[in-house]
Amino acid sequence: MACELEALRARLAELEARNAALELSQQELEARVAALDEEKRHYRWLAESTTDLISRHARDGTFLYASQAARDLLGYEPEELSGVSAYDLFHPSDLADLLNKSPRVYYHDGFYQQTYRFRAKDGHYVWFETTSRTRRDPATGELIDVLCVSRDVGRRIHAEANRERLARVVESTTDYVLFCDGDERLFYSNEAARRLLGLPREGLDARLERAYTPASLAILREIVLPAVARYGSWSGELEMPGPKGPVPVLSVVLAHRGPGAEPDHLSLLNRDIGLRKAAEAQARRHQEQIAHANRLATTGELASNIAHELNQPLGAIANYVSGALLQLRADPNRPASDLALPLERIDTQVQRLAQRLRHIRTFVRKGQTRPRPVMLSEVVDAACRLCEWQYQQAGVSLTHDLPETLPRVMADPIALEQVLVNLLLNSLEASRERPAAVRVEIRARRSGRREVTFSVSDQGPGVTDDDAQAIFAPFHSSRPEGLGMGLAISRSLMEAMGGSLDLTDGSEGATFTGTLLAEPSPIHRSKPPRSQP
Repeated sequence: MACELEALRARLAELEARNAALELSQQELEARVAALDEEKRHYRWLAESTTDLISRHARDGTFLYASQAARDLLGYEPEELSGVSAYDLFHPSDLADLLNKSPRVYYHDGFYQQTYRFRAKDGHYVWFETTSRTRRDPATGELIDVLCVSRDVGRRIHAEANRERLARVVESTTDYVLFCDGDERLFYSNEAARRLLGLPREGLDARLERAYTPASLAILREIVLPAVARYGSWSGELEMPGPKGPVPVLSVVLAHRGPGAEPDHLSLLNRDIGLRKAAEAQARRHQEQIAHANRLATTGELASNIAHELNQPLGAIANYVSGALLQLRADPNRPASDLALPLERIDTQVQRLAQRLRHIRTFVRKGQTRPRPVMLSEVVDAACRLCEWQYQQAGVSLTHDLPETLPRVMADPIALEQVLVNLLLNSLEASRERPAAVRVEIRARRSGRREVTFSVSDQGPGVTDDDAQAIFAPFHSSRPEGLGMGLAISRSLMEAMGGSLDLTDGSEGATFTGTLLAEPSPIHRSKPPRSQP
């Protein structure tokens, strides 16, 4: 009896232990179910919160599920897509490509990625990039569904299209386009640059020194690259080597900046300005020839003044020579020292005559306009001396009183003298038309920190409003015998020297005003030139 009782107790303990184990397994199962439910809610929350469209499809493409992103990306409520075939929303041009891939994907790969256009609710198409994976029954291998993650890649597609169009433009442009890194290695050149520099289309292995002349390379290293590092860009004129010699180019150097750009990479865009430079040189030559012809014509108008300038020293020389000869004839044995005074005066007159001839020869000589610091008063004096005799003959006074404090101006002295002579002769002709016009005045003043203004004023009949609009046009003249080139050439010469020439008053007589740059101060000149970014 005792043995049976002990066996029953052992059996009861075993049942209690097994029951406890079952209760523990039930709790673990409930905990696992709860964890799975929580994980399911978490993944569902992720699916509903992501901006990508997460969808599940049947084999025929029918929507079985769509996340909340369908509302923002396509304008559909998720429930509206249930039962709709995704194939019906594909752009027709992209659907054929997908259907060609489907058998291989469904039966073999099980994973694919495609970029295509998908129709939104309002009818417009959205560029989608979809990553899809098939899900199969492990036992039978039957296709259960297709899981897809789709995102809007419209911005990326348009950006890539813009980059591709830009790349085609860069490749086909006649400008010479180069890309280089911080070590001055060229890693891209367009077709125009390859032809100019003889670079290969593939396997480019060249340095910046291959693309520019030594002088321009020095400018790049010393001025351009520091300026681009600081400001991000620089533009100016450089030279590139070409098959027939250096090619002048207008260069724009840009730093690569923005997302994904290497900070030390540069773009160098170079436009051939050889034709422009040649045209500018030709225009300068034509202007110089026209200005020279104008000076010759002006010299003809000043012939009486030149004759007067030459007659005075020649007459004085003749008088001194006659006096010396008379003394020698009266007393052939006179000491040579008695002739020192007339000989010295003859020498003085010869020097004066030589100086006047040099001035006239310089005035009519051909030459380029080369501005340099000159004293405005000295040029005014020279112009007035050329016109002085004609003013005396016409009975018109020519006055000028320039301040001694005026700075030197940046001008070509011969070109500036030509401008002043043209203005003075015009003022003289205007004064002859009006008996009360007895004076022509030249004034000058400092009109700015680096600007000097001079004016020539007469008391003639003035300039009408109609003439004021065309007075600087070539071949426009109020005189029947005038060529109409004086004022046009004068304005061109002033602009070539960095200045200007205008009619500022034409009512009571005429006042023409010219401006010129003043010589930089020593402090300003000591500063090195700064490149513009």
